[in-house]
Amino acid sequence: MDITIRPALPAEYATLGALTARAYLDDGLLDFGESDAYLGELRDVAKRAAAAEVLVAVEGDPPSGGRLLGGVTFVPYGGPMADLAGAGEAEIRMLAVDRAARGRGAGEALVRACVDRARALEGCVRVVLSSQSSMRAAHRIYERLGFVRAPHRDWNPLPHVDDIMLLSYELTL
Repeated sequence: MDITIRPALPAEYATLGALTARAYLDDGLLDFGESDAYLGELRDVAKRAAAAEVLVAVEGDPPSGGRLLGGVTFVPYGGPMADLAGAGEAEIRMLAVDRAARGRGAGEALVRACVDRARALEGCVRVVLSSQSSMRAAHRIYERLGFVRAPHRDWNPLPHVDDIMLLSYELTL
């Protein structure tokens, strides 16, 4: 499959937001299902694009944009969208690939594009990300690309709920 990675177009924001929310819901990644407050964050691509770089994977790239396969949010230098990244670090967030497009390399292409962007940033020494323990396919991508587990960065996004822990990964550039 011919996959192109490029910045998301404003006309794609609603589609990407729906795709991302659906991927998280269908994969059982939202502890509170359809009532999970994080769904709003996943759907609000315009908000993400205003504070970070939102990339999409598309099949082909005709003038109309191509068929949307997935997307990711790249946060340089620990910007306002960062959960983990600090000085000299970039962060990968909200990676999602349409279920029908999985296994074709779109997720890996999105992660590679983020790593390439981080390498191009002067002074960026590391890429970090958070992941749920059940995201095994994503973990395989990260590890294949050289990311290592960083347990000292693991964190709980909902401190009032004891059994939620996000695993952290990092890649030294």
